[in-house]
Amino acid sequence: MIRIKRIDTFILQSFLPLFVMTFCICLFIVLMQFLWRYIDDMVGKGLGIDVLGELFFYAAMTMVPMALPLAILLASLMIFGNLGENFELTAMKASGISLIRTMAPLIILMVFIAVGAFFFQNNMLPIAQTKMWTLLYSVRQKSPELEIPEGVFYDQIPGYNLFVESKNRDSGMLYDMMIYDVSRGFENSSIILADSGKMAITPDKTRLFLQLWDGESFENLKDVATGMKNVPYRRESFSTKEILVKFDANFNRMDEEGIRSQYVGKNMAELQATIDSVGAITDSMAMVYGKNLRTQRILSTEPYIAVRPSPDSEPVMQLHPDVEVKRHINIDSVFRGASSGTELRNLNQALTKAERARSEYEFRALQMADQLKTVRRHAIELQKKFTLSFACIIFFFIGAPLGAIIRKGGLGTPLVISVILFIFYYIIDNMGYKMARDGKLPVWQGMWLSAAVLLPLGIFFTYKAVNDSDVFNKDVYLNYFRRFFGVNEVRHLELKEVVMEEVDSTLAVARLGELCHSVQGFLDTNPPRQSYIDYWLRGFDRSALNALREDMEQLVEHLSNSRSKIVINTLTELPVLRSLWIIRPCRDRRISLALIALFPIGVPLWLYGRYEQRLLRNSLTSVGIVAARLISLFNPENNNAQNG
Repeated sequence: MIRIKRIDTFILQSFLPLFVMTFCICLFIVLMQFLWRYIDDMVGKGLGIDVLGELFFYAAMTMVPMALPLAILLASLMIFGNLGENFELTAMKASGISLIRTMAPLIILMVFIAVGAFFFQNNMLPIAQTKMWTLLYSVRQKSPELEIPEGVFYDQIPGYNLFVESKNRDSGMLYDMMIYDVSRGFENSSIILADSGKMAITPDKTRLFLQLWDGESFENLKDVATGMKNVPYRRESFSTKEILVKFDANFNRMDEEGIRSQYVGKNMAELQATIDSVGAITDSMAMVYGKNLRTQRILSTEPYIAVRPSPDSEPVMQLHPDVEVKRHINIDSVFRGASSGTELRNLNQALTKAERARSEYEFRALQMADQLKTVRRHAIELQKKFTLSFACIIFFFIGAPLGAIIRKGGLGTPLVISVILFIFYYIIDNMGYKMARDGKLPVWQGMWLSAAVLLPLGIFFTYKAVNDSDVFNKDVYLNYFRRFFGVNEVRHLELKEVVMEEVDSTLAVARLGELCHSVQGFLDTNPPRQSYIDYWLRGFDRSALNALREDMEQLVEHLSNSRSKIVINTLTELPVLRSLWIIRPCRDRRISLALIALFPIGVPLWLYGRYEQRLLRNSLTSVGIVAARLISLFNPENNNAQNG
């Protein structure tokens, strides 16, 4: 029976409020991105708060797949960062509770969230996307509110351009008006000039009512001037004139079926059915087009194929077996004895037929490409049903171990790391999506590209956190690069205030003598100068060097317990031995012989290797000198060696 322990309750109570808060923040941020993107389509339309609220609600639901992984990453980073910063993780580990056991309740919670995200993607998201895009397209189609500016032409009334010199905002009067009516076309336009006027919307908001005073109108009568050299026009002077213009100011919702039939409005079953049906159509089209290419006669010539009489022979062009031979045409006989005009006419006819055939096949290729694009878009949407759930789990296994490693809570460091990781994920995911959409990668590879990149990162951080590795300790990486590039390391030792193990002078002298003997043996075995061939075949014995270095470091660790400050200072003069690969670059004799044969290429490495060998011998000589000095300090006749 599964028992919920107090630690599980503590972890869940700490995580859930933080997760809800970060999810709301992330959702608000991505919703603001949506608002900035489509703000031009909503401003100045006179939309009610109910329409805007409905649009933002459905937009927020469509943004959940983007906000949920980021919220999980940020929340897991913050909760485990807080636990590490307050030494609660340390206390749990001291009590025998591993990091995986601490993460166990949240792992189970992430599984439930991933399952819920899948059902949300499959059942709720298509409905939300359908309503959101339908509402957004309806908002785009709505006419803007009438706000006539002063001193500029206003063209938001379909078929009309309106100019107003000034206006009275209190009474609504417009002065010095100029109206261009191009609703019947530019060539049949009419112009109305008025000293003043008023504008109003009819109660049903389908017409615009204009009442004008003291003006003139000019109308082009080109329609009635058929065959006339001069185009007449009609001029009218009026003291009062009323005009009714078609202007729909209502908000009309589009039919949802248009969006519902697209890939964004379908669940898994509908997507798979569309993929199967369109895929079958595409396959049948490909078979028909391929057979036509193989068997169709082009320019009265029969189709041929390359046939190999035997596997080792050259291909021979033979008539396609599916074609019934009707007649053969000798191309040369068509032009033999023909005049230049006949020859040119035949060539033009052949070129026209070839162009027609090419246009036909290009049209077929476009049809195939359109069908394949439909299949890919539906397959992409189908894969998205699963990628969100997997991304939630991956981001948890990145955020939780990373928080335990960095041990920083709050919104500072976790927020920066979360944003960097999410931007990295978003770039890779968007790149994979575009490559899958354009057919440059199979759909499943493109859509799972981000997961394939981030999964090793999650495994790496989890492994390092479980083993308490110093992932972000810069000294570890600096020491590694120092060893790799051969940078000298400095030994740092200090006199210990509390010594747990006293140094035996007799044993110390004996071990120091063994160290001197080992150093001298290594120097005698490895000559100071190696020829080009000896360097590649032998080099310096790195196994013996590693054993010597290990013995020396153990001896230094033991002698560092000395109470003598002189001994400690002398120990710091011992150089740190470096076992670089360049002193013996290759252990395989066959590869060494191959490198010897590449004489000009191997010379720079040989010269650099000899340089490092010389530095190593100098360090070993220094070890022997310092060891001899230490022997004199630990000599029983020297009574001050242990008393400082």
